[in-house]
Amino acid sequence: MTVSRERFEQGMTYEAYKAQMTRNRDRLEENERTVEISDEDLAFFKGLPYPIDVLVLTEDWCGDAVANVPILARLAQESGKLNLRFFLRDQNLDLMDQYLKDGKHRAIPTFVFFGQDFRELGHWIERPAEITAKQEAAMAELFATAPELAGVAPGTSPALLSDEARARVMRFFAEFRAQHRAESDAAVVRDLRQLIAAAL
Repeated sequence: MTVSRERFEQGMTYEAYKAQMTRNRDRLEENERTVEISDEDLAFFKGLPYPIDVLVLTEDWCGDAVANVPILARLAQESGKLNLRFFLRDQNLDLMDQYLKDGKHRAIPTFVFFGQDFRELGHWIERPAEITAKQEAAMAELFATAPELAGVAPGTSPALLSDEARARVMRFFAEFRAQHRAESDAAVVRDLRQLIAAAL
């Protein structure tokens, strides 16, 4: 199955997406305000030969979405070359299941880029690979050392953790994000530039 332009146009604009958020809107908008985009990166997006349509699969509870959707939104706002449409993952599984991470995970955010004649240029999922690697290494260290996580297997779903263990994991994600924010934001922009440049 492919995504049609008609289906794409049924998606929400960024403002409509933000308006329907029930959590994390303040964090999303703070990230949007404070993301730093270099002049060189902005020039690349402003210089695209034609506007690119971008389908965004997301949910307001997802930390990676709260971190990375605002980067795409700022690129769109400042370049005038990215036309964004937002779809909630859990209400659009037919779209989500076309872009599974590693062929099995409904990871978000997912950005799907379409060029002229609505030809798919490529897609980007969740977060930059090098940030995932660093996060997984730090998470393994946390599970090996934090008393709240003693006896818990790394990778255990937060839903299955005790309240104390879940709180520790959530604190880890917040701390990791704060520590690596500039590096991660720059890597997202680089990934998106490379994807688009390779496809054009």
